[in-house]
Amino acid sequence: MAAEIKNLDTDLQMLVYENYNKFISATDTIKRMKTNIVGMEANMEQLLDKIMTVQSRSDGVNTSLFEKREHIEKLHRTRNLLRKVQFIYDLPARLGKCIKSEAYADAVRFYIGAMPIFKAYGDSSFQDCKRASEEAMDTIIKNLQGKLFSDSESIQARAEAAVLLKQLDFPQVDSLKAKLFEKLEQSLDGLQLTHEEIANVTVESSNLSEQGNNTESIPGSAHGALVSEFAEAVRAYQVIFPDSEKQLIKLSQDLITKHFEITSDYIKKWIPIANFLGVLRIIWKDVLLIDKVLHEALLPDYSSKASRIAVRQYIKSTFSHLLHDISDALTNVHIKPKGEVDEHPLVVFLEAGKSSVLQGSVNVLLDFRQLLKENLGGLQLSDLIVDWVQEGFQEFFRALHDQFLLLSGKNKPAIQDENSTNSMQVEKAVPGLVLVLAQLSIFIEQTAISRITEEIAAYFSGGGGGAHENGPAFVPGEICRTFHSASEILLQHYINMRTQKITVLLRKRFTAPNWFKHKEPREVHMFVDLFLQELEAIGTEAKQILPHGVLRKHRRSESNGSSASSRSNSLRDDKMSRSNTHRARSQLLEKHLAKLFKQKVEIFTKTEYNQESVVTTVVKLCLKSLQEFVRLQTFNRSGFQQIQLDVQFLRASLKEIVEDEAAIDFLLDEVIVGASERCLDPIPLEPPILDKLIQAKLAKEKE
Repeated sequence: MAAEIKNLDTDLQMLVYENYNKFISATDTIKRMKTNIVGMEANMEQLLDKIMTVQSRSDGVNTSLFEKREHIEKLHRTRNLLRKVQFIYDLPARLGKCIKSEAYADAVRFYIGAMPIFKAYGDSSFQDCKRASEEAMDTIIKNLQGKLFSDSESIQARAEAAVLLKQLDFPQVDSLKAKLFEKLEQSLDGLQLTHEEIANVTVESSNLSEQGNNTESIPGSAHGALVSEFAEAVRAYQVIFPDSEKQLIKLSQDLITKHFEITSDYIKKWIPIANFLGVLRIIWKDVLLIDKVLHEALLPDYSSKASRIAVRQYIKSTFSHLLHDISDALTNVHIKPKGEVDEHPLVVFLEAGKSSVLQGSVNVLLDFRQLLKENLGGLQLSDLIVDWVQEGFQEFFRALHDQFLLLSGKNKPAIQDENSTNSMQVEKAVPGLVLVLAQLSIFIEQTAISRITEEIAAYFSGGGGGAHENGPAFVPGEICRTFHSASEILLQHYINMRTQKITVLLRKRFTAPNWFKHKEPREVHMFVDLFLQELEAIGTEAKQILPHGVLRKHRRSESNGSSASSRSNSLRDDKMSRSNTHRARSQLLEKHLAKLFKQKVEIFTKTEYNQESVVTTVVKLCLKSLQEFVRLQTFNRSGFQQIQLDVQFLRASLKEIVEDEAAIDFLLDEVIVGASERCLDPIPLEPPILDKLIQAKLAKEKE
């Protein structure tokens, strides 16, 4: 504390010394100021006397020169007025000189300067000058209008003419502006892309792809020259009419919109990928040329949106045309007359359909790969194209599935139109086409989808440009399930179509004659030949399309065979020995009891994709229909014997073309049993007579 007290005392002493020095310095300064001010007041009084003397002498000079100054100013004003009057009188001559030298800016400046005088004295003192000046100005205005509409004049000259007309308050300037813009709008028709340019754009597009997007190095063409002229016109109009920016932007956007509209029309007709890319390059070249002179239009952004729409439309159109090509390849099989079908076997159309589906899809993917490589004005569409291609294939196979069902007649078009192609195809659909479609569905499921999936995985994987909440856009498993189901539906539909045709034949056979008055059988009925011909046609179609199956002849076991044989023999012996209706009814009761204890034969099994299975299924269905038709009739003895003869002939013929003999024998037995149940006197033919009639039929067929 003592040390701190000493330090504080020292600091206080130093402050006192410093302040004392400052006080002494201030005192010295005040003394010097008093010494310097002494004598200043006398000097100020002398200066005031001198100023008063100068002022009195200046007032005297002004008084003596006042009258002369007023006279000089009056003469100066008179001189200026005379100059103006002289200018007015010389104005017509000056305007004439300006017209000769085309110095229209000076002429307008001279005339505007004289306008106040003409307004004040034009009807009195300067009437002649005003009239002559107005005549000269009319000539000048006409010349300025000519410059404004002349395409040979430079942009600056036309802009100067428009400015001068505005300075003259020319009443028709707005109408001139409207005419110029109308002329510019009409010129857009000559800038539209034509069919020839789109068709011949492939060579030019290849040159553009080698040079890139550098528009300066692109070789000129007729269309490019016209667009360059349009761009220069836009530049000129901006200078001539500074307030016309909105109109110019609208015209520029209209030009690009028309380009994309024409491109859209050609996309609907389908154009090759090289032509499509060439058209897009031409449009982008036009966009960049106009953007240089009218950047406010934001044409690159405007065109990028239209380009996305055009690319997506092209992808959809490509899939649509692929679907159309596949339909064309398939419809030729069923639009031919019956006599010409043999010239084009079904296998040819099946291979054509396979090639259209697989090779067509691969070609489409090759085209889309060119879209991925293209870079239009820096526009990045890779992710979007990947998404669109995957979505397109998914929708394409859904549409192809619907088209298959439509061509087969399984489904009907949503809108029935007498003139529509779909209606024509459905009306003329034949079973052979349905069988081709069924086998083609299997090919798509087993081969085409896997190949297309590999191509998509190699070149069109990723994406992400569009959000898919429900998973990826292309789902091969779903498509495979769809066509697997379609193949089963179409194969069953083919069997139904063939069965229905034979059923119509059976219905006519059993509804036409009077079975109650039928005559004794002399030969196998003609319907058996027709029935076998239909089965032969089915076998021919199946051999062209379907593979051979595993040879499986389902025969009855020995116990079943013996029981059936003994049943048939006992049935025949008993019926031959019966002498009255009571014994016949007792025999029917015995047959029903025998059926209850007989081993069950599986008749209808799942149809497999082979020749034998399809034919066997048709035969089973037809025999089942035959059994039902028999149960609806009442037979006499001769009618029953005719049924027996026809069935016995069919038994031997059908065993050669079916794989399930047991089921066929069972169904044929059911037909005989059903006929016997509906017969009043069910006495069968003697075996020798039955064999004789069958042998006669076979000999007749050989001849």
